[in-house]
Amino acid sequence: MLGTFVEIEAAGPDRSAINHAIEAAFATVAQVHLLMSFHEPESDVSRLNREAADRPVFVHGWTFYVLQAAMEMYRRSNGLFDVTVAPVLQGMGLLPPLSSDRRVGAASKSDDAIELYQGQMVRFRYPGSRIDLGGIAKGFAVDAAVEALRASGTVESALVNAGGDLAAFGDEAQLVHVRDPRDPLRSVCAVELRNEALASSARRFDPFHAAEPGISAIIDPLRGKPAHAVEGVTVRAPSCMIADALTKVVMVAGTEAIGLLELYNAGALLIAADGDVQISHDFRNAVHLAA
Repeated sequence: MLGTFVEIEAAGPDRSAINHAIEAAFATVAQVHLLMSFHEPESDVSRLNREAADRPVFVHGWTFYVLQAAMEMYRRSNGLFDVTVAPVLQGMGLLPPLSSDRRVGAASKSDDAIELYQGQMVRFRYPGSRIDLGGIAKGFAVDAAVEALRASGTVESALVNAGGDLAAFGDEAQLVHVRDPRDPLRSVCAVELRNEALASSARRFDPFHAAEPGISAIIDPLRGKPAHAVEGVTVRAPSCMIADALTKVVMVAGTEAIGLLELYNAGALLIAADGDVQISHDFRNAVHLAA
């Protein structure tokens, strides 16, 4: 789901109740996928990309909430987080063209291109605008799954992992190993996670096609090109949606994003091309670097 594998671990006294809670959490992630996937033809995202330039389109409350969060991140990051980069990703072959595409490539910036109205209505100002929520929806799905587990009343602790975007709750800390973006078979560090979220971004790695990581799928919206400031980023934040989005900003801005991280009560670990590891001050106690 959401272009990756989703894993849920949960613990509690009643095994049958735990299984039901896990099923509900997976169903929640599946719903987010159906709403926000670029690839699902009837998702909110696909309907917006087809119709929102012509008229306001009604979307699910979750989609509207994620769009609100994305636009707030856009403003606070001075345009470095931008969901309207879909045409660039299409041009790189990382997203498929839409059957209705007539003028792909004329996208504008998020705050200029997207209008949100009361009643969960969304409109695009320009025909060339296309959105992709891949940089934030996966984190939201993890948060929603965690809420489903909590709502069951039977889960004492849990970990939800969607392709490296993850969140945990419970009394015991979870130890999460972070891959080295230059050598994905090697761990660069371990992070202690307790009642918070973690997300990572790096250059694309497909072991079936190449032994080395490829170009970044994270786009610098100001340049319209793949980000290259750092090799990889791991962000810890109170919610996985925020952690997911912030990894894209830090991939573009590097250490210049420290102020934004602090604004969201988040911390980051950055790995440079030469292997240098930088850790924000509030994150250091939770990180154990590999030997």
